[in-house]
Amino acid sequence: MADPEYALYYWPEIQGRGEFVRLALEEAGAPYVDVARLPRSKGGGIEAIFRVLRGPLGPQLPFAPPVLRAGKVVVAQTAAILHFLGPRLGLVPRDPALRLWALQLQLTVTDLVAEAHDTHHPISVDLTYEAQRPESRRRARHFTSERIPKFLGYFERVLEAADGRFALGKRVSYVDTSLFQVMEGLRYAFPHSMGALEPRIRRLAALAESVRTRPRIAAYLASPRRLPFSTDGVFRHYPMLEASSAPTRPGRE
Repeated sequence: MADPEYALYYWPEIQGRGEFVRLALEEAGAPYVDVARLPRSKGGGIEAIFRVLRGPLGPQLPFAPPVLRAGKVVVAQTAAILHFLGPRLGLVPRDPALRLWALQLQLTVTDLVAEAHDTHHPISVDLTYEAQRPESRRRARHFTSERIPKFLGYFERVLEAADGRFALGKRVSYVDTSLFQVMEGLRYAFPHSMGALEPRIRRLAALAESVRTRPRIAAYLASPRRLPFSTDGVFRHYPMLEASSAPTRPGRE
């Protein structure tokens, strides 16, 4: 990785939304540098993020990380980054229609991740979790009983329709690595709710385990590059936010 092809800019101490990009890069074995995790003496640290947000990479001024640089190309927003990387990394089929389908699925993942985040910050990201606990309890109750089953039930049907091991058929894609991360994050944040639901989403659970054991992903998960989940990231475990009742059956939008 002395001469990485990709530079990823994301907060250095959390998985967050940047992890969806990391997993795709790791699965492909692509050389990249996680810039903010470098020492400050080498241009890393949180300061690297703010330098990017102020536009030193060119006229494409990103709103927030993750941001990916590939030569002169600068891309922000997780789904857009993966849509850009997919063909380059061999993580989407050549068929334009399937590439568009992969983007649609990734955007649905993005919606789910946003709702997971809002269980602990339902009022404002500028307020601490402690300042909005009553609202968080109410939001989490609805999320675990209604929204998780609806989203994961949808992805279960996607896998069933694909008639293969993966979301797009017989070959792994960035959608699959993203679904793995969603399952891991929800298991961490809402273990009781997920434990009750998983017998009804067996294809999705099997997909997550299949991705976990892929050689490059397994090596990444066992390495220091894989940061742990924590109460600073998108997926957070607060026991009081677990719903008291089991989730309903997977629903339809």
